Amino acid sequence: MNRSVEIICIGNELLIGKTLNTNAQWLAKRIKILGLNVSRITIVGDDVNGISNVVAEILQRQPIFIITTGGLGPTFDDKTLQGIAEALNCPLEIHEEALKIIEKRYQQYLKEGLVKERVQLTSPRIKMATLPKGASPLPNPIGTAPGVVLKQDNTTIIALPGVPSEMEAIFDNSVVSLIKDVSGDVTFYEASISVTGIMESDIAPLIDTTMHDNPYVYIKSHPHGGEGVPHLELHISTTAQDPDIARKRVSQALLHVTELIQVKGGKIKPTKPNDKE
Repeated sequence: MNRSVEIICIGNELLIGKTLNTNAQWLAKRIKILGLNVSRITIVGDDVNGISNVVAEILQRQPIFIITTGGLGPTFDDKTLQGIAEALNCPLEIHEEALKIIEKRYQQYLKEGLVKERVQLTSPRIKMATLPKGASPLPNPIGTAPGVVLKQDNTTIIALPGVPSEMEAIFDNSVVSLIKDVSGDVTFYEASISVTGIMESDIAPLIDTTMHDNPYVYIKSHPHGGEGVPHLELHISTTAQDPDIARKRVSQALLHVTELIQVKGGKIKPTKPNDKE
């Protein structure tokens, strides 16, 4: 089985240098930690034919996953799903579950006071729920447009938003489990710690330093309190062929980040890893 992953980053802003392609870097590192290898990263503009041609070309190589970022929104230049449908020679159709996800998100916006009145499901908004036939939506915990997953022969195609926070949230909540299902011959090792006494904005650079010095380890922060009452959980994970190596990597990273946090006045205690990870 081809265990490689190919990433397609979609957006004219990437091709003209307006936006730095941090999504590709984040995905490549995350996928590697989860036990698979990224074989190629492609950037393509907001063009249906361009997207379609790239997807069709990659499908010929039969990677285990194709992951796209960008082009899932309501505007005229969000053309990712149209391009995927064209590559697969299948129609687009309104997906009722996706429509409910979008409607629920707008109801949440109303409840939170982010919009002043009930939002109508106009054509551009319904567009975000119009998926290639056979696809399923992936809930977006922090944004409007859901992610999308569909299978083509031996390849799973996953479409994620281009907004980094939304892309990362959908990946961590829905895609990690899909990758773990096919990287089963590697050891996934994890540990979690509870951190108090230091704000998330202060701990962010400490996480970056730890991940830089421990390149096979991924650290995810889960805030449980506001800036006024700082309390968060750090989830540390890695994969390796050898269980002892995986355990050693996490232990070293845990020691590293603990020392940095304590220097800043934070307090640490072990906790159970987040099941979602």
